[in-house]
Parts: sequence; structure tokens; C-alpha cells
Amino acid sequence: MWASLVVDLLLGNFLGIILWSRARAACVWVSSFSENATNYLLRTGCVWLMGNPAGFKLNTELAGVLGTISLIAIQIWSTLWWLLGFFLIHLIKVVAVFGSLFGLTAAAALIIDTISLATTHVSALQWLLTLLYSWQIQAVDALWRLFRGRKWNPLRQRLDSYAYSVEQHVVGSLLFTPLLLLLPTTSLFYIFFTIMKTTISFVCIAIQFGISIIHATPYIKIFFWFMRRKRFPSGLWFEIVLCRRNATNSAEVKSADKTVSGSEDPRHCRSAVLVSFLHSNFLSLSKSLSITI
Repeated sequence: MWASLVVDLLLGNFLGIILWSRARAACVWVSSFSENATNYLLRTGCVWLMGNPAGFKLNTELAGVLGTISLIAIQIWSTLWWLLGFFLIHLIKVVAVFGSLFGLTAAAALIIDTISLATTHVSALQWLLTLLYSWQIQAVDALWRLFRGRKWNPLRQRLDSYAYSVEQHVVGSLLFTPLLLLLPTTSLFYIFFTIMKTTISFVCIAIQFGISIIHATPYIKIFFWFMRRKRFPSGLWFEIVLCRRNATNSAEVKSADKTVSGSEDPRHCRSAVLVSFLHSNFLSLSKSLSITI
């Protein structure tokens, strides 16, 4: 535990020194990356979805409405971040100070929170499209049950038979057709923003995974494995150096490099002398870490 804290503080100081000394360069890189991501991913993706993406024939009106709303939200959020852009260099210095004082974990947590805050518009659009897509799927499912003459019973949690009237079938047909035809348009917008949200989540998870590896690594055991491998034995074995048998008429001497034999009759043996050395195998680094974990 203490070794992990020390390593965390050392890495935090290393990151803090780099960010503090190159705060302006980091600010320029972050601004350029966010601008490219906004222009070439979000805006271009929304415009692409408003046309005929991958050859799909979408509903032009609905795609235009969803794309326009998405572009407006992206533009508003980009304008807000542009107005607050002069705070970015101070934010980078705050991350550097947090890393120097509290370690790499605090700096990583602050970076994750900043990423989540900077991508709030993507999360909001993905949530709205998820809500719209869910309502549309539920409506299509309910209308499909109407055509089958089935009705959901919430008390028994099952589908029961039900006799719908002609008027209900007519209204259901009028609602089912446009909802079903508009479903591909909503689905593509939902898939696009879900991919964006998932990518952002993967970045945050990767940072958290790196911090977890830093905390879970047994640094003391690795240090002792490099310095004193004898502390990690893995089985014993004997190396026979000399084997001598005394007999009445003959003698046999066996060693590691030569063998001299006389009579082969074991009935004449009186005594035997065996000389061997005890050796020990050592665990590899991967096995040592697996035992620790």
C-alpha cells in the first residue's frame, strides 16, 4: 500500500512538472484537438446523417429536424467553451498542482471530470435520442400487439387476448405506418451519438484502468525479485555429484562427469556412499505477480 502511494506521488510530481513547464503547449494541443473533434466528427457526422448515410433513404424532414437540433446544441456548447478558453491554461496548471500535491490519482480524477464536463452536449444529445428511440420502439411494439389482438396485462405481467374495435385498428394503422417508417432515421442518429458517447466513456475507463494498475502493482515484490530471487523458491531438486559402492571384489564410482565400474553383481555390495547437492528453482516474475494478485 505504501509503495503504491509513493509511486503514485512520484508519477504525479512527474506529470505536474511536465504540465507546469509546458502548460501553453498543452493548452494549444487541447484546443486544437477539441476543435478538430467538433468539426470533423460531430458537425460532419450530423451533416452526413441529414443526407443519405451509407445509401440509406431516410426521412428528410425528421433527419433535418434532428440534425439541426444537434448542430445548434454543438454550436452553443462550442461557443461557451470558446468564451471560457482563457481558463484552459489555468485548468492545466490546476491539474499540475493536484498531481504534484496529491499524486497521479487526483490529477487523473480531475482530468476525467473535465472530459465529462467538456462532452456534456454529447451526453445530453445521446440521452434525448435514447429517450426518443425508446418511446418510438415502445409505441411500435404496442401497435404491433394491437394488430395481433393482444394486450399487455400489467397486473399479471403477461399478454392477454383482447378484442379491439374497427376504429381502434384504423387508428393503430394510421399511427403504426409513420412510426415504422421513421424508425430508421431515429435509429441512425441514436447509433451515431451512442458511438460518440461510448468512445468518451472508453477514454475515461482507460484512464481509470491505468490508475488501477498503478495501485495494484506489487512494487516491493518486484524489487525483491530483481535484487534477491532466492526469496521466491519454486521446488527443490538434488544434483548427484558422487555415488560409490564398496564391494568385496570390486568397486564402482559414479560422478557427474565419469563412471568407473567393476563387478556388476549387487550381492557383493557392502555399503554405498551418495554425495548430492540440494538446489532450488525460482519463480519467474509473472508467476510471482500472479501469486500476489
